[in-house]
Amino acid sequence: MSSSALLALVVSCLMWGTTGVVAAGMSADVSTLAIGSFTMGIGGIILATLTWPAVQRALSIPETRLWVLLGGIGVVVYPLAFYAGMRDAGVAVGNTVALGSGPLFAGVIEWLAAKKKPTPRWFLALGIAGTGLIFVGVARGGTSEVGLTGVMLALVAGMAYALYSVAGSRVIAAGASFQGSMGAVFGAGALPLLALLLLTGGPLVSNFDNLARGAYLALGPLVLAYLLFGYALTRASASLVTLVTLLEPVFATILAVMLLGEALPPIGWVGIVLLVGGVAVATVQRRLS
Repeated sequence: MSSSALLALVVSCLMWGTTGVVAAGMSADVSTLAIGSFTMGIGGIILATLTWPAVQRALSIPETRLWVLLGGIGVVVYPLAFYAGMRDAGVAVGNTVALGSGPLFAGVIEWLAAKKKPTPRWFLALGIAGTGLIFVGVARGGTSEVGLTGVMLALVAGMAYALYSVAGSRVIAAGASFQGSMGAVFGAGALPLLALLLLTGGPLVSNFDNLARGAYLALGPLVLAYLLFGYALTRASASLVTLVTLLEPVFATILAVMLLGEALPPIGWVGIVLLVGGVAVATVQRRLS
């Protein structure tokens, strides 16, 4: 992986890591579904609008249209399954299952779509990073009662994340720019999420502080972060890119400790070291190959 792609992913992960801190500041009457539908619905529309000429060029390529549709489905499903899964299984377990399964699903989908089997080094890196993610999840409160439905929903979220990641990669491989790929995929998923926002978003859009926080989530962790994510997809496979994005819980945890006063036991810091180590194993291998 090139240095520029790695830097783009690190910045993306940092922005994604701020979402928990920002969302925690919203009023109690704002539902997680409203946050998810606002972020990916409004953000998706903005992203598609900003990149519209590139989106049109992407959609003019016949090979991209099915992948745009599939990616849009992933964009719709992800926030609904992710937040519902956390509600049932607990935040720590829901995050761990969704984030940890995403790279594995991406590897499988990419293997089937592009006939590109992940390398043994990739599986090793995923194992190291996945173990670290479990440690971080346990340290941040994984002792809550776990619901089977929540775990299954978290797995669905991981699959949805992998689906729109691989879809974006395939659209780029068909000849579209990364701007057109991200704009098309997230624009396709935005409209159904806007319908959900109409049903759930009243408390979010009627309060200035909530709205300001929502605007940041849409413009930063969605629009800017996914443009950087799309750029990284032009430099590396979706399976590797999704593995590197496991750095997101590292930033989320550190920010929660620094800004929200959350405590992190030693096992959590061990998990962070393993997460970073797993990503290093994957990216160094690609640099040397």
